[in-house]
Amino acid sequence: MQNELKGKSNKIVLVAFDLLYLNGRDLRKVPLLQRKAALKKIIAGSDVQFSDSFEIDGGEMFTHACKVGLEGVVSKVRDSTYTSGRGNNWGKKTCAQRETLTIAGFALDDGKWDGIYLARRKGDDLIYAGKVDHGFDKTSAAELHKKLQPLVRKTQPYAKRIAHRGIWVEPKLLAEIEYRAKSAEGKVRHPFFKGLREDL
Repeated sequence: MQNELKGKSNKIVLVAFDLLYLNGRDLRKVPLLQRKAALKKIIAGSDVQFSDSFEIDGGEMFTHACKVGLEGVVSKVRDSTYTSGRGNNWGKKTCAQRETLTIAGFALDDGKWDGIYLARRKGDDLIYAGKVDHGFDKTSAAELHKKLQPLVRKTQPYAKRIAHRGIWVEPKLLAEIEYRAKSAEGKVRHPFFKGLREDL
């Protein structure tokens, strides 16, 4: 989204998935199926994209969503009314994707562990793939810090310099990363460190 607003991408798409009010009328007590039908009529012929529903097996839909690289699925009860906050009428299930990525550096915040910088290999180049600051406990952070310390170097190992300040390392260690999705630039979204890949 940030890149879209900076003009680095071609198009922003607005996707509408529910209609709560129409011409001053509160539609929150109207069943979801009827709210969506009204919404579809309103945005027909506009640039706003309609978020369609699929009445298929939830497990099958979720498997397909993960296979094509989507973040996950939202399931809703088709005749449910809209209620604010959490309830039992809808649920979100996110895909967990995994990838082995190169560790390009690490971060400290006031001397405390603040995660690792990742890279993805593209030919002989290393491309920035995001920063991971979740999935560490005190022990795993201390062990990883100890392994990275002898690899410290003065310059970034990336083919294209990034703006982040980090402690850069020789790109010799690989990390197993679990994440929900990738940005258009290939950065991992909502990443978790799962461990080092010392078997490769």
